[in-house]
Amino acid sequence: MGLSPSKRVDAALRRAPAFAAACDAAFDRCLADAQGAFGGVRRYQLADAAAHLHSSLRASVPLVRRWVPSPPPRARVDAALRASGLEGEGELSRPQFGGFAAELFREAVLAGAAEAALVRAPAAAAGIVGVGLVARAAPAVVGRVVAVYAAGVAAAVYLSLG
Repeated sequence: MGLSPSKRVDAALRRAPAFAAACDAAFDRCLADAQGAFGGVRRYQLADAAAHLHSSLRASVPLVRRWVPSPPPRARVDAALRASGLEGEGELSRPQFGGFAAELFREAVLAGAAEAALVRAPAAAAGIVGVGLVARAAPAVVGRVVAVYAAGVAAAVYLSLG
């Protein structure tokens, strides 16, 4: 049995040297923006850090380039902070920030891939049904073709996540 899409994306992000470098750069930038007043990244800096991470990762990590067209919105940043168990922290250390970033971009990649699959499949299914009607194919045959196509789209998206 293969890994779940979530684990595949997480593993791909965490083993990418560009991801670690982008996290370090974003962390250092947040410290510089605060002029060294804090030892870590403060919560109010996370949205800007996510935007900076996005621009770095979009240039160097194929998963982000393909599935995350724009920086994660504030709501997704807040959700990633909660999912990381860090919502009570006043500031994030470098390792905590890396974990937060992995959570944030894992969820952003999965959401982008799911959205793309939902956009592609119905349009193509409608086309298949249209061709089936014109060709006067049996409804069971058209149904099977649509199901096979939907499974193919799901498999293609899953395979592209790792």
